[in-house]
Amino acid sequence: MKKTKIKVGFITVSDRAAHGEYEDIGGPAMQDWIQQALLSKYEIESVIIEDEQNLIENTIVDFADNKGCNLILTTGGTGPTTRDVTPEATRAVCERIFDGFAEQMRAVSLRSVPTAILSRQIAGTRGKSLIINLPGKPDAIAVCLGAVFLAVPKCLELLDGSNIQIDLDFVEQEF
Repeated sequence: MKKTKIKVGFITVSDRAAHGEYEDIGGPAMQDWIQQALLSKYEIESVIIEDEQNLIENTIVDFADNKGCNLILTTGGTGPTTRDVTPEATRAVCERIFDGFAEQMRAVSLRSVPTAILSRQIAGTRGKSLIINLPGKPDAIAVCLGAVFLAVPKCLELLDGSNIQIDLDFVEQEF
């Protein structure tokens, strides 16, 4: 039986946003993009957390294993600073890494931003959840999601039988 409703988890990784010193702009940017891209009904889980590897790992595991998120998107923590540990946390909890997502996101981003080469986001799976790391800036989030999102419905279908409908006009325009 095909699943027609999914749950999307949005994790913002930012010390300043978690402490209320900075407005979270990455989380809302991810949610807005997904709202425009998905035609299927979906539920949302969202959280803002600090740049701590154990906390990121535990949050991803909770979203995948306990909250049943089919798709988990993270924003932030993918740059070159020592506090940027989202890719390490993601790799630690994923059973399989899908290098093509990261390669495509960087390739598309490099067309307009030379510093995209510094981006370290990755994607992988844990159980029946697809996890994709995204950068922290809203424009970069849109570019990266547009670069890979056409593959997301097929990946979710293969993972758990989801039948996700997307707005092809919107997603292809973003790519």
